Amino acid sequence: MTLVRREPPPFRLVVVHRVEFLTPWMARVTFTGPDLEGFSVDQAAASVRLLLPAAGAQTLVMPTWNGNEFLLPDGRRPTIRTFTPKRVDGKALELELDLDIVVHDGGAASGWVDGAAPGDPAAVSGPGRGYSIANNAPDFLLAGDETAIPAISQLLEAIPADTPVRAIIEIAHPDARLALPERPRATVEWCDLTPGTAPGSALITAVEAAPLDAETRVWVAGEAAAMHRIRRHLFQDRELTRAHVTVRGYWKQDRKEDSADDA
Repeated sequence: MTLVRREPPPFRLVVVHRVEFLTPWMARVTFTGPDLEGFSVDQAAASVRLLLPAAGAQTLVMPTWNGNEFLLPDGRRPTIRTFTPKRVDGKALELELDLDIVVHDGGAASGWVDGAAPGDPAAVSGPGRGYSIANNAPDFLLAGDETAIPAISQLLEAIPADTPVRAIIEIAHPDARLALPERPRATVEWCDLTPGTAPGSALITAVEAAPLDAETRVWVAGEAAAMHRIRRHLFQDRELTRAHVTVRGYWKQDRKEDSADDA
């Protein structure tokens, strides 16, 4: 039996408005275009798909949905990556959408950012579901690698100000730290990934050592293999209720295609 996936929202054509490097390892790309009319994001830590031109191409070719995946006219898979919509501004002179993109060697989106210039074409689809915050939760644990910084930043702003929050963020480079929203009952712990170790290694250690109450709400995102280990730890070792835990695989090491999974 062939599994047919529900058709995702259509792509909206956009162009690059500006590129700003927040750190040597994080670029904020602002997109604009009339197709953003009506685009809105209602929940923190939501997602959008970003369609990019093929490597070396100056034009954007729109893919079609075949019932299971997007394909280009020649049968190849398009370059699509998933990001957290950091800012959507419908009140600006031009409609704007900000996406924060981690810069690293070998990444398709990272390579595109290095040469991105105003007017370059792209397309976005979404938004996908965000995180539903339990306002009556006693406390929260937010954890992730660099790709989760935009979502964690949004969650810090959205969680009730009087609720304790602990944020744990793994970074591959010391200068990848970013200023996060300040809140009175939040602590932020930056974990440096040891060179040569697998992505998520420092994050796994920190999450395993974190004190968690049975009612603590947990949100974690990052590299898929690391998320698998963290998910198993939270459910099997800590015996947390699944309704209290969200684990998202944002990306997969050594895999070119976009990857995401939720639990």
